[in-house]
Amino acid sequence: MSRVGKQPITIPAGVTVSVSGKNISVEGPKGTLSSQMQSYTKVAVNEGVVQVDRTDDSKLARARHGLQRALIQNMVTGVHEGFKKQLEVNGVGYKADVSGKTLKLALGFSHPVNYQIPEAIEIAVDGNLINVSGIDRQKVGQVAAEIRSLRKPEPYKGKGIKYIDEQIVRKAGKTATGGGD
Repeated sequence: MSRVGKQPITIPAGVTVSVSGKNISVEGPKGTLSSQMQSYTKVAVNEGVVQVDRTDDSKLARARHGLQRALIQNMVTGVHEGFKKQLEVNGVGYKADVSGKTLKLALGFSHPVNYQIPEAIEIAVDGNLINVSGIDRQKVGQVAAEIRSLRKPEPYKGKGIKYIDEQIVRKAGKTATGGGD
């Protein structure tokens, strides 16, 4: 039995979980998320607790039992609290600004970089920090990764866009050895 899959999901106050056929819908104060359940899982909702079980003991069902439970847990957490990623912009002249549904970035290129903000994602800029937030964990992570990929941090000076808790492994620059024959 999956250690993650057999754990019950506690439904916080203000959140409702409904199952109809293979669709699961979670509604809370921040919004609504819905998803398709896999054919090898069954979900039971009773008295403020969601329980995920397997329909059989096939290799695929055993492998993805915990995944299905984690996806439902992320939906419950997303509509109740939301998810947030923070990015930091480092570099002389590197700037970020939000106008409407566009994130405008100056990243040392000859042109400004414009990133269209997807639906259901909020981006706020505070100095050199970019805050990406939303209710869908996968979308928040994907948008943060796309913004980071616009100018990955380089190992010599650390210039670029990095996650706030990311450690950049620095390399030593050129050193003069004086042995040029």
